[in-house]
Amino acid sequence: MEMVLTPMGLRFAGRLWPCSVGKGGIRADKREGDGATPVGDHRIALCFHRPDRVAAPAPWSRPILPGDLWSDASGDAAYNTLVRAPYRLSHERMRRADPLYDIVLTTDWNWPDAQAGRGSAIFLHQWRRPGYPTEGCLAFRREHIREIAVLAVPGTRLIVPAALAG
Repeated sequence: MEMVLTPMGLRFAGRLWPCSVGKGGIRADKREGDGATPVGDHRIALCFHRPDRVAAPAPWSRPILPGDLWSDASGDAAYNTLVRAPYRLSHERMRRADPLYDIVLTTDWNWPDAQAGRGSAIFLHQWRRPGYPTEGCLAFRREHIREIAVLAVPGTRLIVPAALAG
């Protein structure tokens, strides 16, 4: 099973799922902080969910707990991995006040052996609103990210074609 990003959305499981991409567009030369969605043949790696807000979408989904963070501290040994508070370096909170990370599928972009500055936290998650760009992730309607997480398995291919790069 594979996911393919197209100009109209993500083609997966016989459907076309509308989605938003990074505010930096789609780029083959992804760098930390550029807001771009990276071109490539990626894999779905992990699934997380907020157990206080949603049921686990899949048996392999891990709960997001208070203090769960994702390191975006380029050069740190924990760069582009799940870390726990207290973590004094640059990071994203996984347990957000808004619903964007209620369900998250992580990709293997620059993971698990991260190269400094190459980019971090390339996820599939809920969007703020249709067409609102991300920091490099793919974002979907709330009910769609749940359905995608139900259908995906670890190792599902996510193809972001170079032809979409601007």
